[in-house]
Amino acid sequence: MSTFICEQNIANFQKLLDNSADATLQRTLQALLASAKRELAMLQSRTDGAEARRLGHRQGPVDSQTARQEFQAEFDASRNPYMLLDPGPGLTILDVNDAYARATLINRSDVVGKSLFDIFPDNPSDQLADGVSNLYSSLKIVAQTGQPHAMAVQRYDIRNPAGEFVQRHWQPINSPINDKAGNLVFLLHHVEDVTDQETALWL
Repeated sequence: MSTFICEQNIANFQKLLDNSADATLQRTLQALLASAKRELAMLQSRTDGAEARRLGHRQGPVDSQTARQEFQAEFDASRNPYMLLDPGPGLTILDVNDAYARATLINRSDVVGKSLFDIFPDNPSDQLADGVSNLYSSLKIVAQTGQPHAMAVQRYDIRNPAGEFVQRHWQPINSPINDKAGNLVFLLHHVEDVTDQETALWL
C-alpha cells in the first residue's frame, strides 16, 4: 500500500507542478515530489533491491564466489573509488575499497553488511535532495538492462565523521558484474568526486 501511495503522490505532484505558474507553489511541489521519489526508492530498495534476482532471469546456478575471486585483488588495489553491492532486497553493501572509503569519509568495517541507503541517505536539510532516488533509478537500469549506466553529475551530500552532512558532487558510473553463466551477481558503483569543479562553475 505504501508503494502505491508513493506512486500516486509522485504522479499527482508532477501533474500539479507541470500546470503551475506560481513560483512559491512550484518550490513546494518540487520539495514534495523529491520527498515522494525518495520514499519510493527507499521502499523499493528494501523490498525488491534492483529487481535483478527474478528466477526467470537466471541461467543455471548463481556463482558469485568465483565471480568475486576474479576481480577482488584489482578491486582492493584500485585507486578509483569502488563499492560492491548485492542487487537483491536491501541493496546490501558487500565491500568498499580504500579509495571509496577515503572519498566518502567512511570506514569499511562500519558499512559492510548494511543497506546502501541507510549508510548514504539524502541530506535531510536539503528538501530538493534527489541523490537516493537518482542512484536507485540508475541501479535498476543496470540490473534490468545488463549494461553500465553513467549518471549525470549528482549532488549527493555525505556525512563526515561527526555525523554532519557536507556538500559533495559526484560523477557516478554503475556497472553489472555477471558470473560465467551470465547471471547478475553484483552491482559495481564507481564515483569520482567533482565537487571542486562544480564549485568553480559557481564562482
